[in-house]
Amino acid sequence: MTRESDLMVRALEASAAARIDAPPNPWVGALVLDEQGTVRGLGVTRPPGGPHAEVVALHEAGDAARGGTLVVTLEPCDHHGRTPPCTEAIIAAGIGHVVVGVRDPDAQVAGRGVARLREAGVDVTEGVMADAVAEALAPYLWQRRTGRPWVVLKVAATLDGVVAAADGSSQWITGEEARADAHRLRAESQAILVGAGTVRADDPTLTARLPGRTLEPLRVVLGTAPATARVRPCWERSGPLEDILDELGGHGVLQVLVEGGPATASAFVGAGLVNRVVWYVAPALAGARNTLGALRDLSTASIDRLRRGHLIAVERLGEDLRIEMEV
Repeated sequence: MTRESDLMVRALEASAAARIDAPPNPWVGALVLDEQGTVRGLGVTRPPGGPHAEVVALHEAGDAARGGTLVVTLEPCDHHGRTPPCTEAIIAAGIGHVVVGVRDPDAQVAGRGVARLREAGVDVTEGVMADAVAEALAPYLWQRRTGRPWVVLKVAATLDGVVAAADGSSQWITGEEARADAHRLRAESQAILVGAGTVRADDPTLTARLPGRTLEPLRVVLGTAPATARVRPCWERSGPLEDILDELGGHGVLQVLVEGGPATASAFVGAGLVNRVVWYVAPALAGARNTLGALRDLSTASIDRLRRGHLIAVERLGEDLRIEMEV
């Protein structure tokens, strides 16, 4: 691995700290090195309205940035938004070399940041650890390219795929560690979507219960929620799922977490709208008779038409497994 790759990995690891609070902005990490190659500044994107990662790192480095190198996971912006262009700060700081992970597909950036830096005489290297950076920023990149949020389907089931017992009870199939991880997944999402049937059956709050977190995801119900439902206030939507996703994307939602029951989960999978599946598996068996399967409303005509995906990760959480699959 090259020196630039090592530095990009460090910037990428730092960016994780902004994963929850940065949206609708991308969660970016940046390093500033002086002319001798010593890291003098590290920054991550602050919450909306705050400085971007490059500006934070440049501020920390101060005069040591002049003639040095900036390593940043995403192409610097070159437009006025809530904050001034990062390219202006980079040029003013006297940075001589910028190392970029991936270009920003946002229509206001899309290569303009790199072009502006090169016009100013800054040497730019692109594509360093691009695959790893693109994976970390997948929801943001997808939303900027398609206009729709990245869809994550979350399921908690027994080993034989059951999400509710014969009497309708479903809490709790998985243990505390898996449930805590699911709350982190909620916090990383800007919207949580369920069907009205889940609201009537479970009366969930759909909050991301993380210490110190105050901003909650938008709660979306397919259909109508009862007047006394704990999920209120919420968006109540009906119609084509594609239209609902378009609307969410237009409101700056980068990632939507689908937590609905079998009907909602099956509808999203059947329509080919799921980007990622996070499936929590409990070491328990329920049997098929009168129980509720996770994808009960979805059928596959033949084995050669299975909806196969790519396994991203398998992790043990207490007694449960967390399986992540790219569809």
